[in-house]
Amino acid sequence: MNSPERPAETPAPDVPTWSTQPTYSNLGESRANLLPSKAHRLRTAGSLLADPKPPPLPKKTLIRTQSLPTYGASSPSPTHTGQPHGPLLGSHSVDESQEGDGQVGPASPLAELTFSTPDAELGRFFQDLHNLEAVHATLAAWQLASLGAIHARLHTRLAGGCPGPCRPGHSFRFLDNSHCVDSGDALYYRVVRVDEDAWHILAAKVPKPGAEAPDPWGLQLQASLRPHFNIQSLCGLVPERVLPAAPWQGPATLVAEVPERTVAQWLTEVGVRRPPEFARAAALLLLQLSAALERLEERGAASAELRPENLLLTTPRGCATTGVPRLLLADFGRVRPMPIGALGAHARPLGCLLRAMLGPAATPPDTSLAAGLEHLAAQLPRLLPSAARIRGALQALLWGPGPALRGDGAPLGPWLRVRRALLALRLAEYAVGGEAPGLEDWLCCEYLAEATEGSVARALALLWD
Repeated sequence: MNSPERPAETPAPDVPTWSTQPTYSNLGESRANLLPSKAHRLRTAGSLLADPKPPPLPKKTLIRTQSLPTYGASSPSPTHTGQPHGPLLGSHSVDESQEGDGQVGPASPLAELTFSTPDAELGRFFQDLHNLEAVHATLAAWQLASLGAIHARLHTRLAGGCPGPCRPGHSFRFLDNSHCVDSGDALYYRVVRVDEDAWHILAAKVPKPGAEAPDPWGLQLQASLRPHFNIQSLCGLVPERVLPAAPWQGPATLVAEVPERTVAQWLTEVGVRRPPEFARAAALLLLQLSAALERLEERGAASAELRPENLLLTTPRGCATTGVPRLLLADFGRVRPMPIGALGAHARPLGCLLRAMLGPAATPPDTSLAAGLEHLAAQLPRLLPSAARIRGALQALLWGPGPALRGDGAPLGPWLRVRRALLALRLAEYAVGGEAPGLEDWLCCEYLAEATEGSVARALALLWD
């Protein structure tokens, strides 16, 4: 992309801020294939053959905007008794925790163990090669550490480059004159933000006229959250009248992720008669949503309502548009403080959403996964589990174990070892074949990298007891 011309810029006016023995495989050699892509950079003409340039930009007057202030990283969680803590101090960049929730556990010395490790150095990792049980335990630990590292790298690739907050030196241009997504409460327009050496495609989130006024408490909480793969990231504000050609009136919010459709639109495209593969796609979307809601519960907050028209979908970076989409929780105007001692704040809304996604109850489930989701929908309002427990139940429905392994004495530890080994083999096959792992592979990797015998047992109890 050639460097754009820099016409005269209009400074932005001041705006107010927002208040058996398993099989093991070696992945040490193949993890290099999972290195993340870098953010868009302005390129010379000779470099365009290696990386396609973005769509042509219409000529618009370049402007500046101000950063969206956020809390400091050390701010405590908001409580049920009042507003989030203020004042809003400064801005933190989406860049500062790109790994964020993508990392699973600290780096391990076992990461140095690869196929190229000389025999003379194996003693650093295996005290006694004659002790087969100890060798298996060391390989299992190495495999677990490798899955954690691979999960972090896949997270970085799938999330894409992080634009960070808006600064006075940034300029903006419209990429389209019409909105790209019409959600329940907002319209989204694609906007290009240009810096001296980089550009990013962002989305301008414009409230619909007559929409319900959002709760400032939830909006301030959104601004304070660290980056999360399934939570919409704020980059700043575009004040009123700064973009003369803007098809809206009033300020708009700039967000890092450009949505492509909503869950409501996706359900309409699927149709009333759900295909057999629908249950898996629905489970993967609900799994992502439960991860976002788990972050809210950690901050003492809950969403009062989960509307399909306000849940956004976009294609993960480096993935086909026909694959599993990335879900984004964007409706923070309905987020409220969670009362002290409240249990399962999101269990009923998630149950209602799951019931709506599955379709009429009279329709018999056509797969074992669909039957499991039906059972989970019935369990949620009865047991009122946390979002973390719901996420664990969805993981078990997607990747196992099944109900046969529930109860005392079940071999959950050996099951986890076997599944981790099989996942490692699959990722190695991807690397050899030149195929990039997708979103479902990343989510499965996350599950097996963080799961324990106890967490799996609790998931099975929620599903089948």
